[in-house]
Amino acid sequence: MRKFIMMVALCLTGMAAQAQQNLSWGQGPQVASPDVHADNSVTFNLIAPEAQKVQITGDFLPTQKVEYQGNTYDAPGVADLVKDGNGVWSFTSAPLKPELYTYNMIVDGVKIIDPLNVYNIRDINNLFSVLLIGGDARADLYKVNKVAHGTVSKTWYESPTAGLTRRLTVYTPAGYETSGKEYPVLYLLHGIGGDENAWSELGRAAQILDNLIAQGKAEPMLVVMTNGNISQEACPGETSEGFRVPTMMLPKTMEGSFETAFPDVVKFIEKTYRVKKDKAHRAIAGLSMGGFHSLFISINNPDLFGYVGLFSAAVDQQQKDPNGFPNIYADRNKKIDALFAKNPKLFWIGIGKTDFLFKNNNDLRAYLDSKGHKYTYLETDGGHIWRNWRIYLSEFTPLLFK
Repeated sequence: MRKFIMMVALCLTGMAAQAQQNLSWGQGPQVASPDVHADNSVTFNLIAPEAQKVQITGDFLPTQKVEYQGNTYDAPGVADLVKDGNGVWSFTSAPLKPELYTYNMIVDGVKIIDPLNVYNIRDINNLFSVLLIGGDARADLYKVNKVAHGTVSKTWYESPTAGLTRRLTVYTPAGYETSGKEYPVLYLLHGIGGDENAWSELGRAAQILDNLIAQGKAEPMLVVMTNGNISQEACPGETSEGFRVPTMMLPKTMEGSFETAFPDVVKFIEKTYRVKKDKAHRAIAGLSMGGFHSLFISINNPDLFGYVGLFSAAVDQQQKDPNGFPNIYADRNKKIDALFAKNPKLFWIGIGKTDFLFKNNNDLRAYLDSKGHKYTYLETDGGHIWRNWRIYLSEFTPLLFK
């Protein structure tokens, strides 16, 4: 018995020593990353004594031009980190404007998230580390501030048209649960490769709505964030298909299926939530592919939405699918005229100056101008990027339901 007790004691001593050894990792170089300084410059650090080359790439760096499938895009720049005698690689940026930034490290050619930063986010099949610098009215909308908060829920619904049980992300404003009121609804759509998590995570939609409503700049509203990939039940990894690799190359994205099935979403929301059920209290908006969807859903249903927002819309990018729904896209300009004949309260267009879809949006605006159709237009710096889409949401929502 005494021998057994001694063996147990030795095991426990070994476990304690191992735990201490694990904790002693913290006795190495003590660095933080990202480390934001008083002037809003940021130092990024990586402990990698055996690495040969370490770089950083992120949207806080000057952009570079890349070509992909015949289009030119703005891509994040790249900068080198410098190694010190302790094996710590560092890079300090110029002072940064308040904004939500994403970045990655590149270690000997392999792109990774920042191991010292626990905050990261997925965009399609890429993971990015995240950094938020506050300090101006715009960027502070993206923060969780001390205001009343709405609720973000993941809600499943039946889509008979798609033949699937599918998922939505739904934002209900602060007080929804107890107010007994009916609320207007914004249907907010993502871009190609995204899903129902995109706007709540990358777009900071809940924070933007919480803050604008608290400031009295936006009406309390529901925001329904759909999954625009009609072949999917929900975002990758959260469906009956298991942990499939996320991809942009999905079927039935811009050939009419989503637009045809969209009334299933409206019916579910108006049956399930306390919402106002008329055109004056419905809005639809989306980025890129979601802007494309918003355009065609609204013009094919001119009595459904009083407010339409196109954020860097993928105008004229429909798929050439002989098995699709060509009637959805037929007679576009005639349908636009029919929509404006119904006097929408707001038709809103936003686009970046270097967006690869800039000309497509200008062509749409030229048609609207030729017919005297009134719309609101915002042109921003930069290209096809989340920084612009957060701006557009921040500018669009205060105009709704007034």
